[in-house]
Amino acid sequence: MVRVEGVGEVTDADFADRVLAADKPVLVQFTAEWCGPCRQLAPVLRALAREEGERLEVVQLDVDRNPQTALRYHVLATPTLLVFRDGEPVKSMVGARAKRKLLQELEEVV
Repeated sequence: MVRVEGVGEVTDADFADRVLAADKPVLVQFTAEWCGPCRQLAPVLRALAREEGERLEVVQLDVDRNPQTALRYHVLATPTLLVFRDGEPVKSMVGARAKRKLLQELEEVV
């Protein structure tokens, strides 16, 4: 997995505690080490975590090392971005995108 500074990593084991039970919306990037578009998205996620950290938690989940969560949420491609609020997925986006576009898409759920 491409580590992104300022972005936490979640696993199958701690997903429920860190994402589903969170007290604010959580953006989860489903990613993989071999995923080129995931690397392109890294600076966008880093900036988002830094700038929107008060309103939104940003985390990553490696689909190769944590297949149960990826299967549970029907993640078929990387990067997939899912926003969870109150324990439920409320927004799904597939593929890399520019920061401005991502912020626009998140506006309705954050």
